[in-house]
Amino acid sequence: MSQKSDLEGVLLIDKPEGITSHDVVDRVRHKLKMKRVGHAGTLDPNATGLLIILVGKATKLSQYLMGLDKTYEGLISFGIETTTQDAEGEVVEEKPVPELSEEQVREYMQEFVGDQYQTPPMFSAKKIEGVPLYKLARKGKTVEREPRFIHIASFNLDKWESPNLEFTLSCSKGTYVRTVANDLGHKVGCGAYLKELRRTDIERFRIEDSIELESFEELPMEEVKGWLIPPYQAVPSNIG
Repeated sequence: MSQKSDLEGVLLIDKPEGITSHDVVDRVRHKLKMKRVGHAGTLDPNATGLLIILVGKATKLSQYLMGLDKTYEGLISFGIETTTQDAEGEVVEEKPVPELSEEQVREYMQEFVGDQYQTPPMFSAKKIEGVPLYKLARKGKTVEREPRFIHIASFNLDKWESPNLEFTLSCSKGTYVRTVANDLGHKVGCGAYLKELRRTDIERFRIEDSIELESFEELPMEEVKGWLIPPYQAVPSNIG
């Protein structure tokens, strides 16, 4: 695989549902016929939306882009808990959903806004002694996880139609939105899981400026550069 040294920059991809972030990296590598491609923050396979892909020398920017705040839109379904806290997992418990007004739901949601500690889910890529938690979870094992400090800037109700809640959430790096959904279900008392998730913003990077993966793969090579944000534009000048 030859290296195309003239290609470098930040590529904003709209990730489709059903593939991993690493799958996206592999497909971009194949398209560009170059190895030096990475990403700046993953999305779960069942999530869609904005993924920052780093091409060529821009892979060095990862340390500056990984920690950016993110905004998501999604759908939480109450009354069901799953093993993975999202739609990928198996149902482990079902309970009736209490009658709740929009105002009551908003009050529960506001309890999650601000600084807090969050325990990573067992089905996650976080490693314990070098082993990803999801590999242990698949063997039926549960281990103690160190809570992580996170910040949720906003958690807004977009639509409430029991048992489904449409929301928009802005948060810091390392926040598991499916764990927020799971914990919200516990507060309400009936359980909940994250049914749909879409990342719309990574601070100054917006989904409106991205290109769908399949569309990128079909681009003529002479048009690829037009989708690459130069490194000096991608990071603030004081750290670029």
